[in-house]
Amino acid sequence: MDRQDAPLALSDLISRNSARLTDADTRLLDVLIQDPIRAAMENGKDVSFRAGVHPASAVRLARRLGFKGYPEFRTFLQSSLTEGGNDFESPAARMAARLVKAEDNGLLASVLDSEIAALQQAKNSVSDADIRAFSESLRDSRKIFIFGRGHFSALSALIALRLNRSGYEAVDLATQMHQLPEALSTLTPGDVVWLLAFRKAPPLLQEVRDIAASRGVKTLAVTDVGGTRIDPAPDHQILVSRGEPGESQSLVVPMTIANAVILDLAAIDNGRSIKALSEFRSFRASSRLSTRV
Repeated sequence: MDRQDAPLALSDLISRNSARLTDADTRLLDVLIQDPIRAAMENGKDVSFRAGVHPASAVRLARRLGFKGYPEFRTFLQSSLTEGGNDFESPAARMAARLVKAEDNGLLASVLDSEIAALQQAKNSVSDADIRAFSESLRDSRKIFIFGRGHFSALSALIALRLNRSGYEAVDLATQMHQLPEALSTLTPGDVVWLLAFRKAPPLLQEVRDIAASRGVKTLAVTDVGGTRIDPAPDHQILVSRGEPGESQSLVVPMTIANAVILDLAAIDNGRSIKALSEFRSFRASSRLSTRV
């Protein structure tokens, strides 16, 4: 099948060729539609077995749909999965897509290639000026509130930890969910709210943004290039891709951005970060607490 003429979904193929389909084809298609993720992973023999038809039936179905054989049809199913679409709202689909892409070169190599590609894209799309806008906002703040949900609650905690050790008062809002109204009620115009959001901004994140805006608080955000919309727009926003659909969605990229901001902060705060880190190291070395953590 010519890829340029290929429809975007299996449903299009079925509609185009419905008059040619047999009972065995219908049974196969029922199996494929019920679990498109599994269908993209299996060969024709496995799909035929699950449908209860002759092993050659999968090959005949593929040819009726315009493919040379089942391997080409399976490639179409895999491409539909790895190139995105509504299936990518499902974590299971995203993981299956990554497994599909890993088949040729191996799983570890596939993950590493995705991470390297995402980091390279970040290098090309994020400037030193973007980083400096963040670090200057943090340097001049009274207090810093960091908010990330899901996977990014871990990054939120790390940012807060590093900022506190660097001598800045930072609050990880992800750990304050039971007291979020109390924490947000203390916001003043001298504070900064740093948001982390990828794929979609959760409603709670938008609510935090609204409260920050109403109180005149400067807002920073690190988000996906196309998947996250925050209104009103943050004062400073770094847009970065964590990987293409079907690739490993990198946590290294936003962590690298955060590390760059904190490093740049140390370069512009007249020794505040360096002094605080030195004092913390001395305290931990002399305290018996260091033997318990």
